[in-house]
Amino acid sequence: MAKHLLAIDQGTTGSTALVVARDGTTLGRGTVEFPQHFPQPGWVEHDAGEIWKSVETSIGKALEAAHVSASDIGGIGITNQRETTLVWDKKTGAPIHRAIVWQCRRTAAACDELKRAGHAKKIFERTGLVIDAYFSGTKIAWLLDNVSGARARAEKGELAFGTIDSFLIHRLTGGQKHLTDVTNASRTLLFGLSSLAWDDEMLALFRVPRSMLPDVVSSAEIVGETRGLSFLPDGIPIAGIAGDQQAALFGQACFRPGEAKCTYGTGAFALMNVGDKPVWSKSGLVTTVAWRIGKDPAAYALEGSSFIAGAAVQWLRDGLGLIKTAAEIEGLAREVASSDGVVFVPALAGLGAPYWDQGARGAIVGLTRGTTRAHLARATLEGIAFSVYDLLEAMAKDAGHELTQLRVDGGAARNDLLMQFQAGVAKARIERPFDVESTGRGAAMLAAVGLGWLAPNEAQSLLKIERSFEPDMSDADRSAHLGRWRDAIRRTRTS
Repeated sequence: MAKHLLAIDQGTTGSTALVVARDGTTLGRGTVEFPQHFPQPGWVEHDAGEIWKSVETSIGKALEAAHVSASDIGGIGITNQRETTLVWDKKTGAPIHRAIVWQCRRTAAACDELKRAGHAKKIFERTGLVIDAYFSGTKIAWLLDNVSGARARAEKGELAFGTIDSFLIHRLTGGQKHLTDVTNASRTLLFGLSSLAWDDEMLALFRVPRSMLPDVVSSAEIVGETRGLSFLPDGIPIAGIAGDQQAALFGQACFRPGEAKCTYGTGAFALMNVGDKPVWSKSGLVTTVAWRIGKDPAAYALEGSSFIAGAAVQWLRDGLGLIKTAAEIEGLAREVASSDGVVFVPALAGLGAPYWDQGARGAIVGLTRGTTRAHLARATLEGIAFSVYDLLEAMAKDAGHELTQLRVDGGAARNDLLMQFQAGVAKARIERPFDVESTGRGAAMLAAVGLGWLAPNEAQSLLKIERSFEPDMSDADRSAHLGRWRDAIRRTRTS
């Protein structure tokens, strides 16, 4: 009998595969990076073939590391970078263009036009989202309008749209399935948050033919089986699907309303479970589907997104050459006791929640002749923490109570200096699990639920906390830090 789960975590800069035992233990992992393509300033693209190759290779590495055979896999869970948009030919499966990544700002002008036309309120009320180039709707329209013949082909029913989960499922099932789950659908600007169905008025507004859209399924149910792959046998059920941030919320066992997590990956994403009814934010956040288990009512979440977190560290490494590896930043930052008044606003792809300023650009404020690379390193970590603080502050306003505890995950959550500063500036206890890959773990847990291996209320026992960080910052220091941050944000904003 197949004993293990395979979790595919397809991220923005790489793909990770996990082989997970039934008790939640990760037996093996494999990670493969793939290229980022920047055809113009502000534009970000991925090659679908490169994504697929990274997934295939990462699965092979994970199986090898776990010392298990592919025949030992009893089910697959998928989690993915959200909003990233791909359109392909229904017959051949060939993409018509590179995928437009969630970070890409090419449709900012189209978003501004929709705002000027007065559509923001209606879109927010229907979808829970704000008008921003971050989401999929305007990306689909751009592809149809800018790839030769694409709109005519879409109107004829020849093209399929999908976020990356849809693309992977299509490939894993040998082209048999075109579907997405409710969490990914809720990130497109085309999905009714209350109806849990594609919204005809939104489709008309964004000029997206319904025939392009995938079927929408729950986050935990068997939706298809592997077929025709060289690296996995036929017949393995795909039983769990969720966008990366919702998978992390599930993986962090935030099952009760009011429980929250933040994932520190390429960007930083804070989500709070708000129960089985959507809560519309008044503080610049968005509302999203957290998950749906089979035919049960959906769970919803408030979400705040900071577009740049770990990517700021990558910029220090690749753009400025201040460090050779991302892991070096903590040691460098610890060489100084403070940032000495230097503030880094990591708006390298605009400002996300709660500001939603597409034109904002990154800024470093407070430089002096005494500023060193160590000060810049420390200011970068603090800038990430300040960005998350803005999300948590907005979340507390919408929830009507302060957040006193936050679970964290993602690669940057391993940084003790960042986590301690985050606890201090947020005045909240930070809990970090042993395994900070909560996205992959969440996908595996959803697959276990979809297969009937695990009841949803049993998943709590699989979360193991490695370390907690208690707030230790004085009120005076916290006030001074936040004052400098707010001044820097003011200088950065364009609206």
